[in-house]
Amino acid sequence: MFWRTSQRPPPRSPTEKKKVNMLGALLSFSALFIGIGLMMAGNGLQGSLLGLRGSLEGFDTAVLGIVMSGYFMGFLAGSLYAPRVVKRVGHIRVFAALASLASAAILVHSIFIDPWVWGAMRVVTGFCYAGLYIVCESWLNDMSDNQNRGRLLAIYMVVQMGAMSGGQFLLGLSDPSGANLFMLIAVLVSLAVLPLCLSATRAPDISAPEAMSFRELFQASPLGTIGIFMSGIANGALFGFGAIYAQRAGLTVGEISTFVAAIFLGGMLLQFPIGRFSDIFDRRIVIMAATLAAAVAAASALFVPTPAPLDPMGPVTEERLVWPILALAVLIGGLSMPHYSLFTAHVNDRVPTAKMISASSGLVFLNGAGAILGPNIAAAFMGALGPVGFFVTIAVVHAAIGMLTFFRISRRAAPTPDEQADFVAMPMRGTQYASQMPTGWESDETPEQSDDDAEPAMIFDDESEPEDQPAGP
Repeated sequence: MFWRTSQRPPPRSPTEKKKVNMLGALLSFSALFIGIGLMMAGNGLQGSLLGLRGSLEGFDTAVLGIVMSGYFMGFLAGSLYAPRVVKRVGHIRVFAALASLASAAILVHSIFIDPWVWGAMRVVTGFCYAGLYIVCESWLNDMSDNQNRGRLLAIYMVVQMGAMSGGQFLLGLSDPSGANLFMLIAVLVSLAVLPLCLSATRAPDISAPEAMSFRELFQASPLGTIGIFMSGIANGALFGFGAIYAQRAGLTVGEISTFVAAIFLGGMLLQFPIGRFSDIFDRRIVIMAATLAAAVAAASALFVPTPAPLDPMGPVTEERLVWPILALAVLIGGLSMPHYSLFTAHVNDRVPTAKMISASSGLVFLNGAGAILGPNIAAAFMGALGPVGFFVTIAVVHAAIGMLTFFRISRRAAPTPDEQADFVAMPMRGTQYASQMPTGWESDETPEQSDDDAEPAMIFDDESEPEDQPAGP
């Protein structure tokens, strides 16, 4: 015979409470992460498709550099001006409008095969994506709390990098010389709107902090200021010209997709180990080691034989040795991508806690300015040296960062472990709103009520449920 007892179940331990809260937070952010994943898959595919299609159309290398840098110009402008539009119109309306405009800009590429039109559309696309990032990151920042903010930022970065890596493999679904892939990108970006627009959300705070002056930033951290600008050059070249290099080197469409995907995969895999080392040792030594290793890896690619050139769209009739160049792509991406996070953490080691968020706005601007130059510098090197100029660009920029870091180590003492800020993995193309998220930047005060006992902030709010709902029988 069985009967009910009045004994209450044992209380959850603090660890169990954190697991429950984190699971609830992940479920509440599922719509946001799905939308980000679709958006970034389309963005990753678009960057590679334009580089490949431009090469197939016979665009000059220098012209391609200008076209690819247009995205970073638009992104930088969007980071500065989109918050005003969001504040005035509303985050959901701006998100839908910018996604629609980005979809239209993508389709224009397939209608007008002209480098000037493409350049203008890349500026529009960059502006739209900056606004989309701002909405997503302000949402993520506003709906998270101090207990889960760092982990959610890490998940955001993994979703972003993973989706951009996975989007590369869509390149082989259709002929790049046709319009189908452009339509596929437009579909992905349009679908990204649905999970967010169909959810009931409260508007996040999108007030941007006033940036520190560049003079203040430079006085606080010369290495961080110059280093984050130069890392923007390296990563702008890496992302803007990766597919163009692969096409000029004679890789097939499938190999081009894998090459670019390997760069993003490396960044996703090595970001956290490198960041962990930077928290244990002098961060500048880790920066110097990582950037010099990236320079060596890029220089090594000059001596790795690439497969015999084939028609990118033709059949593969022979066994091709591509794994050496793919392994170097993983290594270069893994050693290059963490530099934005490393230099951000280094600047935070040098500025007061109250100015960390203000400093992040200046760092976003400097990194974006460097990214605008990156594709043009890569185009100049490739125009003079051929496809290997791509790796020469990466090697030269990273070697310069390494030498600068060595010089600064000799001129300034390292902060003590207590003074050193924690490393937080930051998305490469994030805005100043992602920089507001890491735990501990908001306030040193301890709330009266533990966050473990609080319900996770939910994106999906059932507004139709009455407030005075009876507890039940």
